[in-house]
Amino acid sequence: MFIATEDTPPSFKGYTLIMPAVSVGNVGQLAADLIISTLNMPRVGHFHTDCLIPMVGNNPYATSSEDAAELSTNAEVYALNDIKLAVLQIRAPIIQTRVRSFRKLIVAWIKTSGFSRTVVLSSSHAYQRDDRQLLGTSLRYLLTPALQKEAEESVKELDWRELERVSAFPGIAESEQRLYIPGGGITKGLYTDCCSENIAMAVLLTFCSEGDNVPDAFALVSYLNDWHRLVEKQVRGSAQWRVPPSWSLLFGSGIPPAIF
Repeated sequence: MFIATEDTPPSFKGYTLIMPAVSVGNVGQLAADLIISTLNMPRVGHFHTDCLIPMVGNNPYATSSEDAAELSTNAEVYALNDIKLAVLQIRAPIIQTRVRSFRKLIVAWIKTSGFSRTVVLSSSHAYQRDDRQLLGTSLRYLLTPALQKEAEESVKELDWRELERVSAFPGIAESEQRLYIPGGGITKGLYTDCCSENIAMAVLLTFCSEGDNVPDAFALVSYLNDWHRLVEKQVRGSAQWRVPPSWSLLFGSGIPPAIF
């Protein structure tokens, strides 16, 4: 259930929604962090649900000591009215037995809120690619039929590669081709749900491995920016993204000198 920060709930009619899938390397979540931090997006609400592991922490986007003590939870929504953009940031894993319920919750919220389109930022295990997926860029996209006509021309101009279907039985060319996103969390299920519900959705993903996934996040958010133009590109052709203060502890607080 979405709970607004203010007494008057915000209207998302005609907005673009960007959300991550909790997937390998947490790349989608890191990319969402970059968007929220760079655009300085205010929080407009949060989700109260038993589908996510409970968590609470300090404000990850604090810009001063005054707002550093603000609490953040496992699923929060940020929005900018002037560009009609909303970002749902998910900071905790989905409870395994509640995955389908969480997908239903998200689909219902998208439909009732009136978003014009939804973009899911995700990732997939690099080591489980087939031969075709090893070629060229590691970035891929998917479009639901409801978004196909609207976005197809833009995608062609960008020269993007659609995520390849793979054989259900590897090595047998005549076998059924299926959508396969190992390590992608709810990506495949949510995409399938949105196809069935006639929801305009795009999935942008990258193949990656666990480790330092900051470069993957920058690559994925730049991939999105080529399409949606969230941040102006600089002279050298790349956008300037602002890293949130919380990333200073991305790999812990360092080795305590006292152990030596």
